Amino acid sequence: MTSTIRYFNCPVCKSDTISKRLTVSDFTVSGKSFEIWECENCSFRFTQDAPDQAAIGQFYQSDNYISHSNTSKGIVNRLYHSVRNITLKQKRNLISSATGRSTGNLLDIGAGTGAFAAFLKKSGWRVTALEPDVAARRVAQEVNSITLLPTDQLFQLPPASFDVITMWHVMEHVHTLHEYMSQLKKLLSDNGRLFIAVPNYTSYDAKKYQEFWAAYDVPRHLYHFSPHAMKYLLELHGLHLADVRPMWFDSFYVSLLSEKYKTGHQRLVNGGWSGLVSNLKAFANKERCSSLIYVISR
Repeated sequence: MTSTIRYFNCPVCKSDTISKRLTVSDFTVSGKSFEIWECENCSFRFTQDAPDQAAIGQFYQSDNYISHSNTSKGIVNRLYHSVRNITLKQKRNLISSATGRSTGNLLDIGAGTGAFAAFLKKSGWRVTALEPDVAARRVAQEVNSITLLPTDQLFQLPPASFDVITMWHVMEHVHTLHEYMSQLKKLLSDNGRLFIAVPNYTSYDAKKYQEFWAAYDVPRHLYHFSPHAMKYLLELHGLHLADVRPMWFDSFYVSLLSEKYKTGHQRLVNGGWSGLVSNLKAFANKERCSSLIYVISR
């Protein structure tokens, strides 16, 4: 029997002013429906009755889950692979710009199949990479020639040992949210930077597609962030928000998937147009982009 997590208070601010906003289906693996609730106090959203840490694994077991399988099946996943080399370089450049460093100790959490970790290692960084999924770690070794450690090693690492910590679309998967935030702060060096990328439910594409928005990705995404909610979480843990950067490609990828979820068809023109409109609306206010990178210091 699946064990689930029932919240009676906001997981971030502990307010009891929480209520249901949407019912969303798992389009990737199970087809099951899950409720998304929101806190009126801090605007944090979360998946209600999501599987607990012991039960969540079954919801990642699909060849369609690109972060673990590295699949190229389907045109959207092929497009994902075609732009990945560009985004890897963009992430490396952002790290160098934000830290003033071209090398150092880097920790990548939730490394998936290791593409980013392997790329940064080849670029001269000393990389430690963690990934919970055994199959993904195996693909990382076979495809990207990099050894990933189990994620439970996070709490065994020495304090103040990393100049850079990255979580590319990982924080929304973490069950022990506050424990992670506390540990990340401990692991950062004095002048280190933490990079957290998460989807943004206040974006145009999220509002357009509502329950079909692919970045809700229930139940794998336990949490759903607004910029306000992320800032609240960082302040709670005594962390400083140094910068916010948009992830322009994400709006296209998410909109293409969302269009398929909504219509049952791969409508490339419609999905591409939605992604473009989302970016145009976010151009004047980057905090409305489909996904955001939060650059954080101690």
